Amino acid sequence: MRLRKQPIGDKNLIGLRVEEARKNQGMKQKELLAQLQVRGVDMNSSGLSKLEGQIRCVSDFELLAISEILNVSISWLLTGK
Repeated sequence: MRLRKQPIGDKNLIGLRVEEARKNQGMKQKELLAQLQVRGVDMNSSGLSKLEGQIRCVSDFELLAISEILNVSISWLLTGK
């Protein structure tokens, strides 16, 4: 597992919770990317890393797909509640 090289950004609210939920499920970034692709969300590994690091904005389509794949609510992704 590599350590984050850049500080956490401020472009989205969900990045750290996406990373947390993904890791809690033992899911690698590649696995999440594959499932996003199946749902029609075109994202590469750099995009996902930037999303998790909160240095990339998130679209509503991505938010919905991520919540479904990780089996967490959109509300939890946005607020942690």
